[in-house]
Amino acid sequence: METNPASESVPPTTNHQPPTTNMISLNTIPDLNFDVKALVNGEQKKVRFRDLMTGPTVVTVYMKNNTSVCDVQNQSLAAQAEAFAEKGYGIIAVGKDTCAAHATYARKLGIPYILVSDPDMLFAQATDSLVEKSMYGKKYMGPTRSAFVFDAGGRVTGIIEKVDAENHAAELLALI
Repeated sequence: METNPASESVPPTTNHQPPTTNMISLNTIPDLNFDVKALVNGEQKKVRFRDLMTGPTVVTVYMKNNTSVCDVQNQSLAAQAEAFAEKGYGIIAVGKDTCAAHATYARKLGIPYILVSDPDMLFAQATDSLVEKSMYGKKYMGPTRSAFVFDAGGRVTGIIEKVDAENHAAELLALI
């Protein structure tokens, strides 16, 4: 049965979807004090991840720039970036690509929010959202396509364990 996430009444302190991993729990504060490279307002910076979160923040994880599902996921957020800002939330998107690649990607898709380069998957480690994946018979560990809502103090107040790329902004806006 399909539902419209924007019209759902989802309490902000519950998982949006049933757990599928041993992902971090709601109402916890993960250790986000690790260094990353980030594209912030078109500038490449090396910063502590936690310092990027200057207030309530949505952090969304995607796999790779310029891939169809990841593009749709980011286009959904970029189209609704103002709605998040109006609710007082910043957006951070985490992927493995370099900041130089992120800069080109942000220009191409009109992305106004922070893009983090995290090839070592430090955010996924901090949120216990690494899972075993398989491609062409080869098994490897990678981050889940997930999203996290944080309050101003860094506490997890919402989790989407399996992002619906096309409706990603709507499902997040329903959580905040």
